[in-house]
Amino acid sequence: MHQFLERSHRRPLQVRVVTEPPIPRCWSVNISQTGIGLIGSPPGGVGPVEGETVELELRLPNDEVPLLIRGEVRWRHDAPNREQASTAFGVVFTGFEEDGALRLARYLAGPPVRVAVAYADAATRQLIEAALGDVVQLEFGAENPEVEAILARGDVSALLICGDDEVRALLLAELAAAVTEDNLTFEGRPRDLAARVVFCAMAAPDHLATLFDQKKISRRLVPPLAVESLRAAVMDACAEHALRLEQERMAQELERNLQREKALRAGPAPRPIEAGPGFQSAAMQGVLEQVRLAAPYKVAVLLQGETGTGKEVLARIVHRMSERRDRPFVVQDCGVLSETLLESELFGHVRGAFTGAVSDHPGLFVLGDGGTVFLDEIENTTPALQAKLLRVLETGELRPVGGTQTRRTDVRLVAASNRDLSSDVAAGRFRGDLYFRLNTFTIDVAPLRERREDVVPLARWFVDLFNHQHGKGVMGLSTAAERALLAAPFPGNVRELRNVVERAVLVCPTGALIEPSHLPRAFGARPPAGVTLRDQVARAEREAIAEALARHHGIARRAALELGVDPVTFARRARRLGLELSRGPAGAK
Repeated sequence: MHQFLERSHRRPLQVRVVTEPPIPRCWSVNISQTGIGLIGSPPGGVGPVEGETVELELRLPNDEVPLLIRGEVRWRHDAPNREQASTAFGVVFTGFEEDGALRLARYLAGPPVRVAVAYADAATRQLIEAALGDVVQLEFGAENPEVEAILARGDVSALLICGDDEVRALLLAELAAAVTEDNLTFEGRPRDLAARVVFCAMAAPDHLATLFDQKKISRRLVPPLAVESLRAAVMDACAEHALRLEQERMAQELERNLQREKALRAGPAPRPIEAGPGFQSAAMQGVLEQVRLAAPYKVAVLLQGETGTGKEVLARIVHRMSERRDRPFVVQDCGVLSETLLESELFGHVRGAFTGAVSDHPGLFVLGDGGTVFLDEIENTTPALQAKLLRVLETGELRPVGGTQTRRTDVRLVAASNRDLSSDVAAGRFRGDLYFRLNTFTIDVAPLRERREDVVPLARWFVDLFNHQHGKGVMGLSTAAERALLAAPFPGNVRELRNVVERAVLVCPTGALIEPSHLPRAFGARPPAGVTLRDQVARAEREAIAEALARHHGIARRAALELGVDPVTFARRARRLGLELSRGPAGAK
């Protein structure tokens, strides 16, 4: 009997994906909370191989900010006879930048089937909404730019073409199936995974016959439209599209079935925790040992330590070492939202619950069902919200804001605090019953100043990391720079060290060692005697630009927005000062 690895729910999605290592002409086929299917054309069999780490950048529909994702190639299948894309990849996600996991979860929680409607007049639109509005998400476009933007979303299952302009309708049918590389909207998209076309416009029979023969039209309805026939045709087209996607996936999976079964018979491979440069001290080795003890069990974990000590990193390790490793890991900082917004973010809300609640929102505890929820700065929650958190922990039940029905969820809670919560309990600022529930397994994380032996290994590791991220070739740290780092107090802990090293990598010339002069002035660097005011102003400008770039990973546009200057002017000035900008995924600048 064949066995298959359990998968999270997948959503069809065809958008361009930029990868590192590069995969030429790479498109996504489907996406889930835990992974993505890719198809591309690496020449000569190059590109990432199984087990290799890969970095991805893609844009979800209607989301202007790209998702930056780290993953591991779980499987690869080369099929040289494919016409358009020769290689398929299955990538499992291992990490997201910033709020990427939450944004992906929200997208996946949205309408599962989308249908584009082109050129419908008011009466036709009303009929289409009556026929399909309760079963699919309709996206209407009256002019070509609108329609092309909808199709470029990458998650449209069917295209309904209406109207009495034959030429315009036929051209759109051709465009929807286009695969030529000079077509900027649909460049290289797999032909047989495109949205299925339901043609409801006026057209000559011979023109329609040609499109049918070329398989560019899925269904034909003759106006005037009837509700029942329209509904049936569109739903059949959507089902056909979903079936073709599943056939594509199954074909790849079946070809690898022997390898999968062999791996399953051998049992799941243990997932070792990479100790990493920040865990070399005795203090952090003790922390890791406590993490190993707690991770396999569904007990709440409380991480206590100063800001920037790496509590979120440890929370992710707890998740990766648990049985929930393939389920969602969601993060919420409790110190950045008001009580009402935080309650909505955690437990969800129903439509109309408050001003601006235009639709239902499931909340993190529902989106993270089966996985781990990490609540940072939990000391900033109110007693009322703490009572609701306690109820979720004890019963698994929650009620969205404005709702009357309860929902069940199964999550593992990891919380973090910058303070000793027992002191907050004694002062009446934190509920004792919730604290004692979280206190099942408390892990104290030492600040960096109490584990000096981690400073230099961490700094060296950050140099390698930012050399790779920013395309630099800094040779490392000089002995004097390492001494300066060891002598620093680091009130910002590991996060401060990371920012200091990133800035130094950006400032330091390629091929040189980082010297104390490349570090902030607080680390002992001083301008030499006889330096003019103009030189000092230029140096201050360079430092400000370099530090902004460091905070935003070399992305000029984001750094410019922080400093309140024009992005083009900022980028030009940064290059003039010899600072390198990110050469990461396209569109980042």
